[in-house]
Amino acid sequence: MEDARIVDLFLERNEEAITECQKKYGNGLRLISLRINGDPETAKECENDTYLHAWRLIPPNEPRQYLFAFLSKIIRNVTFDRIRKDSAKKRLAQIVELSDEMQECIPDETKSAEEKLFAEEVGRIVSIFLKKFPEKKQQLFVRRYYYMDSIKDLSENFGYSESKVKSILFRMRKQLAEYLTKEGYTYEG
Repeated sequence: MEDARIVDLFLERNEEAITECQKKYGNGLRLISLRINGDPETAKECENDTYLHAWRLIPPNEPRQYLFAFLSKIIRNVTFDRIRKDSAKKRLAQIVELSDEMQECIPDETKSAEEKLFAEEVGRIVSIFLKKFPEKKQQLFVRRYYYMDSIKDLSENFGYSESKVKSILFRMRKQLAEYLTKEGYTYEG
């Protein structure tokens, strides 16, 4: 079923919308959650929570052209919230690794009252930055830092050696840090 029709079902408050989302995007959503938390059961629970959040968010949102991106953002947030809830003091190694990689270039100003505005602005700047790269490098960056693909998976999917993937990502992070500094955002860490 087309995304626009699925969104129409949400707008009509027809529960078939959830069934169609599960059929079309369930595996992909669970995979995102699984990469973040590593537990298949938790991933399934987060997937179900994602549909509940989508039910509440459509309307007012109408993500006809970007339903999977809309749902993937929800499942990432749901999964991270679940991790915070389940292990307030424990941190998963992969999340620490990815956070440390991105901390090299993105400033941590999320403690202020303007957290949401700041995150949106940095997101906009990162999007502009990524558009300067060839599509393959954009995909590599997004697959690593948004979908949390492992270096090994990226290597296999993009046909690069693991060291080349690490090198590309390292250079992109360095360039991102420089770009953010130029835009007035600095990391003091």
